[in-house]
Amino acid sequence: MSVIRKIVRVKTINKKLAAAFTSRRPYSNQSSQFILHSDLEDVEIPKVSLDQYLFEKTHNWPQRIATECAATGRKYTYEEIQTKSINLNRNLRKKLKLQKGDVVALLLPNSPEFIMATIGALKAGLVVTTLNPIYTPDEIARQLKDSSTKAIITFVDFYELAKASANLTQSQINILTIKTQQGQAIPQGALNFDEFTEPCDYPDVPPPDTNDIAFLPYSSGTTGLPKGVQLSHRNILANLCQFNARELSVIQDTTQEHQDVIPAVLPKFHIYGLTATTLHLFYKGCKTVAISKFSPEGYLQTLRKYKPDVIFVAPPLVLFLASHPSVTSNDLQSIRSVVSGAAPLGALDEERFITKAQKDINILQGYGLTETSPMVAMTRAALKKLPNSSGTIGRPVSNTSVKIIDPNDPNETPLGANTTGELVVKGPQVMKGYHNRPEETRDAFTKDGWFRTGDMMYYDDNKLLFVSDRLKELIKVKGFQVPPAELEEIIRDFPEVKDAAVIGVPHPKDGEVPRAYIVGKNVDVNKLEEFVAQKVAPYKRLRGGIEIVESIPKNATGKILRRALKEEFEKKMK
Repeated sequence: MSVIRKIVRVKTINKKLAAAFTSRRPYSNQSSQFILHSDLEDVEIPKVSLDQYLFEKTHNWPQRIATECAATGRKYTYEEIQTKSINLNRNLRKKLKLQKGDVVALLLPNSPEFIMATIGALKAGLVVTTLNPIYTPDEIARQLKDSSTKAIITFVDFYELAKASANLTQSQINILTIKTQQGQAIPQGALNFDEFTEPCDYPDVPPPDTNDIAFLPYSSGTTGLPKGVQLSHRNILANLCQFNARELSVIQDTTQEHQDVIPAVLPKFHIYGLTATTLHLFYKGCKTVAISKFSPEGYLQTLRKYKPDVIFVAPPLVLFLASHPSVTSNDLQSIRSVVSGAAPLGALDEERFITKAQKDINILQGYGLTETSPMVAMTRAALKKLPNSSGTIGRPVSNTSVKIIDPNDPNETPLGANTTGELVVKGPQVMKGYHNRPEETRDAFTKDGWFRTGDMMYYDDNKLLFVSDRLKELIKVKGFQVPPAELEEIIRDFPEVKDAAVIGVPHPKDGEVPRAYIVGKNVDVNKLEEFVAQKVAPYKRLRGGIEIVESIPKNATGKILRRALKEEFEKKMK
């Protein structure tokens, strides 16, 4: 998040750029005044592949530690990451015969090898899809099959999970396993990741085109089951450059005397953790400390041992640091800045954190989506000084425009200040589309090409954006997306269940948790709860309860009226 001196330079807009980006030109029609353009200078997006960009400056600090495992202490320098990722790219193509555009799945928790596997795959012209290792085989298999994954990179400890998932696809999928402990054996039938990072005599391939797909993370969009989000090299590069705008800078330049240290607790398989705490911090030359699984004691030990300069968090972690009795102001003294994302951070939680720290800490809040790589808008110190700015997500980042529209208006006319509507976005970070979903891709954009976020917002007279509500039906548990449709499909597969609907209900620590409404008089609720728990990750379980109802409220087209269920739940809680 600072000015990049070489290929990514912030520059004054000239006439040519003003024609390409409309942020500073006058508008003749009335609706144009209601389009919010970034008030930051445009950034130049380099015309290189992502792997080329990431190594642009590493020659300045080859022996610096790039990443270290908090649990085991295994670590790699920047030079080692570069060498091993080059070798991995060659071995993947030589030994597995992978070709440009083939998909490699990373079934990994946060680990030092994550960035190595990512860059190696990208350098080979492959596409990376990321998987949560707490998913069930059914959940993983669905993504492997939809993405046509050719290889999986995972830990030895997760080999059986990977194998069971691959078997469900009925496809031939190679599984590379990473040893996390000395003396650990490679399972029978698995490939040794270490051998794939050894030197390999094999010709390199031309770097990927900037418009080639780099990542295929899965998101539910506004509705439905998870689908692959096609993010190009340019999409991700754009967002990394936007992170580096001078006004949003929280990372100090790496020098011979200084290197910022950042704990990486946000899951790297999530777009926020992937872009912000993996790719961005690698480019900046930081030392990232990989935390594979959050625990209060483990995170506090990491803070005390490594004394981080900056932390990237989701709101539940801010709440933990602000309220947990084991956390003292001494634990927070090294922290210079906090960047929060994945879900809205409450103003009171921010105040509690500052009070606990007993020092002035720069807290920035960002807003984004998987489909936007992810960052769309961000706060900064100057904006937080404006009146009534509490709770704002800030203004659009560089090269980005947004507007608010009435989702029910066929003309999609932009709305003025202090009027709530759906936020729509234009910018170089917006996805190419959904994988093999042309109809859903079309529905994700307005008629004039703006991406529909599904989030209800408004902007005030100072052009600060505020989240009002969500059009989308996703449930946010600790910042993780839980699509109701996925749970409903599983619930309807249970004997005696005739219909089902799932909503998110408030939870004091996790933000929201899923609650199910089912039609079926003879359903054993306890067995249904166990049935669902066996098929989904822990955060997707029905911790909000199960209620048997006579019918599920729906509109004339059969769409579930979740708002009605939410309102009914809120009435009962009063």
